[in-house]
Amino acid sequence: MVDPSFPVEFDLRRLLDEHCPDSHRLFAEHVNPRFAQVLRTIGFDRFFVRAEGQYLWDERGERYLDMLGGYAVCNVGRNHPTVKQALRDCLDMDLPSMVQFDAPALAGLLARELGRHVGRGLDRTYFTNSGTEGVEAAIKFARCATGRPGIVFAERAFHGLTMGALSLNGCQSFRQGFAPFLPETRMVRFGDLGDLEGALRAGDVAAFVVEPVQGKGVHVPPDGYLAEASRLCHRYGALFVADEVQAGVCRTGKFLGIDHDPGCEPDMVVLSKALSGGLVPVGAVMVRPSVWDRVYSSLDRAIVHSSTFHMGSMAMTAGLAVLHVCHEERLAARAERMGTLLREGLERMQPRYPFIRAVRQRGLMVAVQFGEPEQLRLRAAWKALHAIDHDLFAQSAVIPLFEDHRILCQVAGHGQPTVKLVPPLVITEADVAYFLQAFEDVLRRMHGTAGPGPDLLARIGRNSLSRRTYEAAAAGTGAGE
Repeated sequence: MVDPSFPVEFDLRRLLDEHCPDSHRLFAEHVNPRFAQVLRTIGFDRFFVRAEGQYLWDERGERYLDMLGGYAVCNVGRNHPTVKQALRDCLDMDLPSMVQFDAPALAGLLARELGRHVGRGLDRTYFTNSGTEGVEAAIKFARCATGRPGIVFAERAFHGLTMGALSLNGCQSFRQGFAPFLPETRMVRFGDLGDLEGALRAGDVAAFVVEPVQGKGVHVPPDGYLAEASRLCHRYGALFVADEVQAGVCRTGKFLGIDHDPGCEPDMVVLSKALSGGLVPVGAVMVRPSVWDRVYSSLDRAIVHSSTFHMGSMAMTAGLAVLHVCHEERLAARAERMGTLLREGLERMQPRYPFIRAVRQRGLMVAVQFGEPEQLRLRAAWKALHAIDHDLFAQSAVIPLFEDHRILCQVAGHGQPTVKLVPPLVITEADVAYFLQAFEDVLRRMHGTAGPGPDLLARIGRNSLSRRTYEAAAAGTGAGE
């Protein structure tokens, strides 16, 4: 039976105009009520209606500086005109996408271009829809190519949340409730070559999967670590897999994070996120031919690992357009320049604001880590917030940045009192100056007489009360229906 309320003609603009003001209620009722509650509690329940470059606009016309970038998805900026036009052209051409038994020209072109950017003899490409799918493929390829079961990963690692990728996750909060994990996985300390060699020495390790810059907290390895880690892997018969899902596509000031360590010789590189242009999901696993040929070892194994959507025309087009923009706009150099400006500005603040423990940066991956200060009054404020919740302190910076200065950013991860910045690579010097000015204003208030606790709790309380008032009104009046 046809729903009589469903429109006869599909009009996307009308649909959004009618329902955008009620989007949080719709999301709470039909998608994820807990996440909707989190957004309202921390004051992030805005209705964004437009995006361009490094900016977002809400329904009131207020502009926000996006220092989150969709978790490093929007490297070329949101709704980049070149990427949009390429996707329009792709649609207008009526291409025969996803025939399945064909060899799409766009897939070959994107694979060739990726090979030129990545180099190192990684001449085979398996396309995916996401970074976590790329990590799953890398696990399978490594086990098949080596005949070994073991996968080594680093503490604090984040490689995705599907079951195989989750088995390599260093954050216990994501793992809780989902055991048992893949067998023969083990964790080593990030940056510790001795710990890695100890794990490899057992002789059963298929691969070491590692982020060249860790996304959760923006932890940068010691100089030479990645190169020596790849040599250790090869010495013990294991493969070296670089998870470049967040660090890749110019984010760190070079095309790949491992490019900062030129002696690093990976057997596989996993890409995704920014390759999409923020518009069409796409990922890629770049593989050394010697590994590829052990997996796809005969004609009857030609599609032994595959996916329905992994070479769709829109995805391949998005990837090609993004690579073009990265080259034409020299986004790697821009990431390095803007990231350096951010780091230098933050480091100048550090001596004056004792809550700042460390500033870490590689390109436009930047982290400000807070820590317990020596000053007695501030130490008491630190401990008071931690007594309530260990993950609360960094929100005392994040929430006022958003509410008072219209800057979108977030914490680096569970158990890490760290604000993380991964903005679109197209941010300007004016954007950097605006962020630094706003961040200093927030820091000044955090270090005031009462510390950050009272202001943070007042904001959360006000937002929670607003949520309850909204829910009561909706329940009583049928608002939005």
